[in-house]
Amino acid sequence: MKILFYILVITIATQFQSKAQQLENSLLWEISGNNIKESSYLFGTIHMTCDASLNEKVQKAMNKTELLVLELDMDAPDMQSKMMQGVAMKDAKTIKELTTEVEYKLLNDFIKEQTGIPLTMLNTFKPFFIHAMLYPKLLDCSSQSIEAELMKIAASQNEEILGLETVQEQLNVFDEIPYKDQLKDLLNSAKDNMKKDKYLISKMMKIYKSENLNALMKLMQDEKSSFSAKHSDKLLDQRNMKWISKIEVFVKNQATFFGVGAGHLGGDFGVIKLLRKQGYTVKAVL
Repeated sequence: MKILFYILVITIATQFQSKAQQLENSLLWEISGNNIKESSYLFGTIHMTCDASLNEKVQKAMNKTELLVLELDMDAPDMQSKMMQGVAMKDAKTIKELTTEVEYKLLNDFIKEQTGIPLTMLNTFKPFFIHAMLYPKLLDCSSQSIEAELMKIAASQNEEILGLETVQEQLNVFDEIPYKDQLKDLLNSAKDNMKKDKYLISKMMKIYKSENLNALMKLMQDEKSSFSAKHSDKLLDQRNMKWISKIEVFVKNQATFFGVGAGHLGGDFGVIKLLRKQGYTVKAVL
C-alpha cells in the first residue's frame, strides 16, 4: 500500500492554467451553499513529505465532518492487490524493446544502484511505476504521508473512508500516457542521478508548507517541458471533472472532508473553480 503514496505524488507536481485566478494562501477550503445542509471541506495534500503533522484548522474541520474521502479508498483490503495487477504495460511491452542498448544499460545500472533490483525484474512494468519506486530517495528523511494522518483521525472518530476514483481508474491514466514519454522522464532522472528531481521536490515542499497555491502554480508553469505538465490533461483536468459529480453526491448527503493532492485545487479545471461553476461557495479557511 505504501508505494501508492509515492505513485500519487505526481498529483502535486502538475501544471496549473497560466491565467488561473489568484487564490488565497490556504490548503483548506470550505464548501457551502447550493442548498447543502452542512459545510464540507476540501484539503490539498502532498503525498510524500518529511512532516505530515496536521495543523489546528485541519483538525477542526475533521471534527466537523462525518466522512473522509480521499482520491482512493486507501483502507480497502484489496487495494494493494488491485494495484499490482495494473503495473504491467499493455500488449506485453517491455522496457528493453522501448530502449536502445545504451539506454537500457544506463537504466539498469541506475535502478540497481538505487533499489538493489535488476531491471530484468521490472522489465514489464510501466516506466512511471519504476520511477515512483525511487521517490523516497528524493527526501533527506523518512517519508511520511498526510493521507495516513487523515486516516488516523477518521479511524479515531469511527468515520468511513471512501475514494473519488477506483484503483483501476487511476492506473488507466498510465496506459493512456505513452510509455515512451514515461520512459523519457525516467531516463532524464537516470542521466542526472535525480539531481533535478531532488531540487524540485525540495522547493515544492517549502511552497506547500507556506500554503501558497499561487507560488505552487508558478513553479509548475516554470516546468512547462516536464512530463507532468505535458500530460496535465490526463493527470489532472480529466480526473477533476469526473470527480465533481461524485463530490456533489457526498456533500448533499453529509458533511465530508475531501483530501486530494494540492495540484488538483487550482487552475481553470481545478476542483475549486469547477465547484464554483456548479454554484457552490468555496472559501479559503484562513
